[in-house]
Amino acid sequence: MASGKSTIGPIVANTLGWIFFDLDKEIEKRENRKIKEIFEENGEDYFRQKETEILKGISNGEKLIISLGGGTLIIQENQEFIKKSGKLIFLRSSPEVVFRRLKHKRDRPILLTDDNEEAAENVVIERIESLMEERMKYYQKADYFIDTDKESIGTTVDKISKIIIKLSKKNHRN
Repeated sequence: MASGKSTIGPIVANTLGWIFFDLDKEIEKRENRKIKEIFEENGEDYFRQKETEILKGISNGEKLIISLGGGTLIIQENQEFIKKSGKLIFLRSSPEVVFRRLKHKRDRPILLTDDNEEAAENVVIERIESLMEERMKYYQKADYFIDTDKESIGTTVDKISKIIIKLSKKNHRN
């Protein structure tokens, strides 16, 4: 969440001449509604089922960069599919930086109270920390880790592009 996936992913794809998909946006496009609405109307199980289905549907090509949702990896089937079909790059950010990047958005439930009011900063940071802690065991399965807190977008794009180019050259030799 707010690690830079949706910003950095398209730039990397453009730099390499690859195709970019944002999994969350693909889900919203195909469902014709926001993720928040999907969760509210159909629940998390339905959302995760659609997420897996759409992930597999868009992954049937080469030279793809896919920005995963923050919870995509909690599903074992997704982990296995991703590991078989590509490499996983984890863009790591601290809870404080995530909060700073999100604080002006109103479409993130983690930022709001039960009454849809803005939650206090310390409450939101605790929620972010808790969610990150809960999901870290999945994120630790990544092939590559890149910290995005102090790096510019350009530096991060360069690092990821170099990883992908190196992997592409290695795969061509095999």
